[in-house]
Amino acid sequence: MDLALQLLFTGIGIGAVYALVALGFVLIFRATNVVNFAQGEFSMVAAYLMVVFAVDLQWPYWISFLVALAGMALLGAVFNLGVYYPLRHRTYLPVIIATIGASILLANSVLALYGPQPQVLEGWFETPGIQVGPVYLDNQYLLIMAVTLVLVIFNYWFFEKTMLGKKLQATSQDKEMASLLGISVSTMIMITFIYSAMLGGLAGILVAPILFVSIQMGSTIALKAFAATIIGGFGDVTGAIIGGLSLGIIETFGAAYISVPYKDAFAFMVLVAFLVFRPQGIFGERVAEKA
Repeated sequence: MDLALQLLFTGIGIGAVYALVALGFVLIFRATNVVNFAQGEFSMVAAYLMVVFAVDLQWPYWISFLVALAGMALLGAVFNLGVYYPLRHRTYLPVIIATIGASILLANSVLALYGPQPQVLEGWFETPGIQVGPVYLDNQYLLIMAVTLVLVIFNYWFFEKTMLGKKLQATSQDKEMASLLGISVSTMIMITFIYSAMLGGLAGILVAPILFVSIQMGSTIALKAFAATIIGGFGDVTGAIIGGLSLGIIETFGAAYISVPYKDAFAFMVLVAFLVFRPQGIFGERVAEKA
């Protein structure tokens, strides 16, 4: 029982990272009807920015964090202008291929600058965690959970209660109608890319002290987050959160009770099962209908 509680805590912490990246997938998909396969690379780039600012330049951690997030906002804007905007009137396939090409470019650019050796990034806390009964609560996992919870509440408030959030929702549902209502569709899509890049970057910064900062971390997180969006329901914000948390719990329990080397396989076995028996996911609509 003690082990199960410990695994549940760890699984929720890892799943929260997947949920943040999956949220970025969903927001861009709802705004543009395409999947941004560079979403995971945003996490990797943000983690390396933290290494540059906090480790190499020895800036204070919180300043490095803010500058890294600002850098991700800039990257999101550049990504929109350089990858999506020139192809916005084409079918979804060229845009998807362009995002894959951009993800390869980002990964190889970082590889050329930093080399293949993984980097180490310290966390926010001097003490690793606290013991509560039979469960050891790692501070970094607690921070990830807290940030995810705050963002979930913020997203609900922003999209349901603010005019800008409602404009973003209107754009995602019908761009032509939104344009007729005087909403600047290009601006709404730009905001979506910036916000999604910051979400992906935030996930990378939060998980970096737990994992090594490496070129591969972006693709690994992206694959898990993409699986989470399928499981939760593509295009559904709630589904992205539930899918991410479920995936983190499944792979953590699978690694502990069945096999550590096959840890990643459990997530994709669940993904295949959903694609076969419930392709629309837990909450979402069918992918084929949107694509």
